[in-house]
Amino acid sequence: MKEVEKEIYLRFYEELNDFLPKGKRKKTFAHKYFNKASVKDVIESLGVPHTEIDLILVNGVSVDFNYIVKENDRISVYPVFESMDISGLQHLRAQPLRTPKFVLDVHLGKLAKLMRLAGFDTFYKNNYDDEKIVEISINQKRTILTRDTGLLKRKEITHGYFIRNIKAEKQLEEVIIRFDLKKSIKPFSRCLVCNTELQPVSKDKIIDRIPPKVKKHHSEFSICENCNKIYWKGTHYERMLSILRPYK
Repeated sequence: MKEVEKEIYLRFYEELNDFLPKGKRKKTFAHKYFNKASVKDVIESLGVPHTEIDLILVNGVSVDFNYIVKENDRISVYPVFESMDISGLQHLRAQPLRTPKFVLDVHLGKLAKLMRLAGFDTFYKNNYDDEKIVEISINQKRTILTRDTGLLKRKEITHGYFIRNIKAEKQLEEVIIRFDLKKSIKPFSRCLVCNTELQPVSKDKIIDRIPPKVKKHHSEFSICENCNKIYWKGTHYERMLSILRPYK
C-alpha cells in the first residue's frame, strides 16, 4: 500500500527553540509525516528532548507523550513553567524533586566542581558512560545535566536538562536560575573531589597533615570523612567565594 504524506503544524515556545534550526524558531511551521507516530516521536525527531517539555497542546487540548498525531493537528509545545499555573493541565514530567540532586555527564567536569563548591549534591566521574548515568539518575532520583541531547531522548529518563552555555561559571549560573537554587546554596559544604558533605575537624587532630604556613594563619578546618581530604579558607577561598557571591 502506498504511503500517504500527511501534514501537521507545530509551534515551540521559549527555550525549546534552542534545539531547532533558525527557520523553525518562534513560529508555527508545517511538518510532514507518513507513518503512525506519537507526538513524542515527532517532537524528538525535530531535536527537542522530552525531558525539556512540560506541556503539549493539540488543537488547544493538553495531551500526553503517547498521543498519536493526526493530519492537520496544530501542536503547541511548552517548556517547564516557572511562574505560570498549569495545574489543571496534563504535566508531562514527574513532579519536581524535593531535594535537588544531580548527575553530570563526562563533558561537565568543571561544572561539577563548581556545583559541589556551591553545596549541591553532584555525582560526576569522567568515566561514567550513558548507561551508568541513566542508572544513577533512575535509582537515586538525580536530575541529569548534559550537553548531549541524545542522552536526554532516552525514554527511561524523567528528569534531565540540556546545558546551553559553554563556560563553567555561566553553566553554574544557568543551573541555579533554571532550578531556582539560590536558597539551596551552601558554600564549601561538600568535598570537591568526591561530593561527600564536609565535617568540622579540630586543628589538633590534623596538625601533622597541614603545611607550616597554614598552621600559623588558620584555625578552622573541615574534613571529608570519605576521601580524608582537608579543607581550609586558603588563597583560593576568596576567588571561589567571588563566583558564588552574586547568588547570595
